[in-house]
This record gives sequence, C-alpha cells and structure tokens, in this order.
Amino acid sequence: MTTDDGRDEQAGRDGGNEQHGQHGQHGQLGRDGQDGLGGLDVAGLQRRLAEFAAARGWEPYHTPKNLAVALSVEASELVEIFQWLTPEQSARVMDEEGSAHRVRDEVADVLAYLLQFCEVLGIDVLAALSDKIDRNEIRFPAK
Repeated sequence: MTTDDGRDEQAGRDGGNEQHGQHGQHGQLGRDGQDGLGGLDVAGLQRRLAEFAAARGWEPYHTPKNLAVALSVEASELVEIFQWLTPEQSARVMDEEGSAHRVRDEVADVLAYLLQFCEVLGIDVLAALSDKIDRNEIRFPAK
C-alpha cells in the first residue's frame, strides 16, 4: 500500500518493531509490544505506532478519513484471503504456514490502523468495545 504522496507504506509497517522502550500502562514495553506482565498494552502499542509514523513524517497523512480508508483496504485484503475458500477450507487456513502468515499480517494491519484511528480521534478502543457489548446484551438477550 502507498501513502497519499505515493510512498510505500508496507516497508514502514513491517519495520515497526525497530522501536524500543516505550512505557505502557503497566511498565516498560519491549520490542514485542509486551508490557512485561505477559499482556499487551493497547496504549503502549498506540504510542509505538504514533512514534513510528512521526519518525517518518507521516502524521499529516494520518487523518481520520485516511485512516478509515486504510482500515477498510486492509480489512478487504483480509477478506481476499478467504474470498473463494469453502467454509471447510477457511476453517483450516491457519494450518498452512504461508496462508497463516498472510492472515496474521493482515490482522496486524487492520489492528494497527484501528488503533491509530482511535488514537487520532481520542477513542478508548477497549471502553468502546465494552460499551458495545453491554448494549448488545440488552438488545439481544440470551434465550
């Protein structure tokens, strides 16, 4: 994928593990995005993504519109993997390393853009999800 000014953004996404030492909610984040307590830290990962973009001067392109479009494109790339598979084949997509790698990469791209989108708009992604689940439990009660 390319940015609005034609630069190849894939290289930037794949190189995101170069940054070290951001502090998350639970302490020091390592290269793997772990908080040191065995869990992932959303705020820390958002900081890593923001710092990665800032170091490359990409902030002007990270508008809500551009991030929403990029999120849609990456979600479509995930759908493309499954497009012509049968339900049985789709259930086994993680069994083959090549397709498993593609799925993991596209999931990471979707999550990266979603986290950046939420960061730019000041949305607490975990609170938004929790609130939505609460509303859905009321809207669709268990039988």
